[in-house]
Amino acid sequence: MRIIAGSQRGRRLVAPAGAATRPTADRVRQALFDMLAHAPWAENALAEAVVLDVFAGSGALGLEALSRGAANAVFIENGRAALAALEANIAACGMEPRARVLAADATRPPPGAPRTLVLLDPPYGQALLAPTLAALEAAGWLARGCLIAAELGRAEPLPPGLGPPLADRGHGAARLAIWRR
Repeated sequence: MRIIAGSQRGRRLVAPAGAATRPTADRVRQALFDMLAHAPWAENALAEAVVLDVFAGSGALGLEALSRGAANAVFIENGRAALAALEANIAACGMEPRARVLAADATRPPPGAPRTLVLLDPPYGQALLAPTLAALEAAGWLARGCLIAAELGRAEPLPPGLGPPLADRGHGAARLAIWRR
């Protein structure tokens, strides 16, 4: 696993020990960030974005965003092994000044400041996307007009209430869906 583009291009990332975390594959991350960089609806979403990486795991999504020009990122993760890998990856990339880690349950996040780009990679098949988004909304993390990008299992249904996605694409076992709030 590595950073694909930007200032940290090629930087290797460590994955959390154990099977509790499923890192986003490089090709899926590439597809997501290509859409965020080039789709007409994205409106240059990465330039100076304030990012929230939820179910952060290794931090690959948020670190990719920082490498590609995001201003800062907050990472929410509660797994012990994932937190260790996340902290190590932030340090290896020298991103400490632009990154903040919250050891918290994504379905019960602490209050936060609105973010313009929200990246979610919940465990597949657990129907966590809808309750997590509701909790993030209630805690103040979702800016008006923010982009919400989620990686789901390919066969998982999209959560109700978000409307049709701007993009909905399958990539192997993964499915990427993006909405504007």
